[in-house]
Amino acid sequence: MRAEDVGWNANRMVLGKHSGRNAFRTRLEELGITFEKEEDLNAAFSRFKELADKKHEIYDDDLQALVSDAIQDSANEHIKLVSLKVAIETGETPKAEITLSINGEEKQANAEGSGPVDAVFKAIESMVNSGCNLQLYSVNNITDGTDSQGEVTVRIESTGRIVNGLGADTDIVTASAKAYISALNKVLDDSARAHPQQI
Repeated sequence: MRAEDVGWNANRMVLGKHSGRNAFRTRLEELGITFEKEEDLNAAFSRFKELADKKHEIYDDDLQALVSDAIQDSANEHIKLVSLKVAIETGETPKAEITLSINGEEKQANAEGSGPVDAVFKAIESMVNSGCNLQLYSVNNITDGTDSQGEVTVRIESTGRIVNGLGADTDIVTASAKAYISALNKVLDDSARAHPQQI
């Protein structure tokens, strides 16, 4: 039976926790995504399995966000998220504890903020000291449902240069941290192009 026979588009194949590496690779190829190196495929599959533990069904949009995250990580590796812990309670100031790998060295910081995302960004800044100004913070869901991944876009400005960062995760605070780190990596990447408006 074909997916179209029951009203589904052919590209609405759902992967899940029990999907194997071959099914994962085949679906990515159908989406036009291939990897030059086997290690890159293995890293993406590992991320897929982590996501499958959090999310019951994984759709094409989830896969594309997952691969985009993997590509960004491999392209800009000055800063990596190691772990994140956030504490929020009604009537209390949100707190964040974050561990980052900065140029291969693990560093940890704590911060408070007006909300959990603000606390996370302040904790990151306390280690990086980028001096960047946050210009945009945007959240969108990738798929439907309460277990959907959230995709966060962050735009920061540093000495006249404007960059965007993207992050996706089933936890919106983690997605926010990934997006901010993605943007910071672009600021720190000497080979990154200048913003077209600044040329």
